[in-house]
Amino acid sequence: MTAAALWCIAPDQAAIRPAQTGTGVPIRTLFSGISRGTERLVSGGHVPASEYASMRGPGMEGDFPFPVKYGYCNVGEVEDGPLAGRHVFSLFPHQTHFCLPAQNLTVLPAALPVPRAVLAANMETALNILWDSGAGAGDRVAVIGAGVVGALVGFLAAQLPGATVQLVDINPARAALASALGVGFAPPDDVAHDCDVVVHTSATPAGLSLGLSVAGQNATIVEASWYGDKTVPLSLGGRFHSRRLRIVASQVGHLPPARLPRWTYARRMAKALDLLCDDRLDALISGETAFADLPDRYAAILSAPDTLCHRITY
Repeated sequence: MTAAALWCIAPDQAAIRPAQTGTGVPIRTLFSGISRGTERLVSGGHVPASEYASMRGPGMEGDFPFPVKYGYCNVGEVEDGPLAGRHVFSLFPHQTHFCLPAQNLTVLPAALPVPRAVLAANMETALNILWDSGAGAGDRVAVIGAGVVGALVGFLAAQLPGATVQLVDINPARAALASALGVGFAPPDDVAHDCDVVVHTSATPAGLSLGLSVAGQNATIVEASWYGDKTVPLSLGGRFHSRRLRIVASQVGHLPPARLPRWTYARRMAKALDLLCDDRLDALISGETAFADLPDRYAAILSAPDTLCHRITY
């Protein structure tokens, strides 16, 4: 097969270039999704040198900072072999064709519309964050940052029996998104205090500081943002010590230790796809672009504050 892929070639510049297809089960891409937070850092050249190795993704070509082929939300159709004709999700960049070992593919559930499956990696991240948070039935939960991952965390947390969940964002338009997902909404100056769990996904120092201010006694603040090479100032005076707060990192590359005896990455991905079988989640798709047009639009999509999950069609 011949393949074309999106390459980040310089800060905020992209191009379609030839790409390796690899070996294994042949896949024809139907849709891919832009994961705005991570891809914006990659596109801007903001991956710190210390994280070059850990940030390498499946199917990635090139090296940080540039040129690099990067992405991890791919939905395709198997073209040959026992799975021929089946729709699958894989962690692979924006590319027309490729091959992967069968163990790296997850067949979509029959109830999941194929275009919505581009949210699978984000749902997998949200599930991992909820596990790391320890949130339970009846808890008061604040999710600060109503991007795709934050909205999905709120969506999952709102299904805990008796839980009170607020999505928090400086963009008032995110109230409509929260309503569509069945989650409460609050601007930063109206968040409920004494929260049992706070999840921070806004990737801003102000958001993390807000999380510390609304957390209750002995509460957990889950830091799910990734800042790349940016330094984050944070005041740990005030009530941080007297309230005995905990700041916990969450990162999808590792399963929570308590779940390792029972859960595998394949089981987690399969569950993420099952959780996407809810029509309300289409509210997280904020636009579509044809693959051929992507280089000219990529930087604008990443910089637009209203972008949620932008879907690429092939």
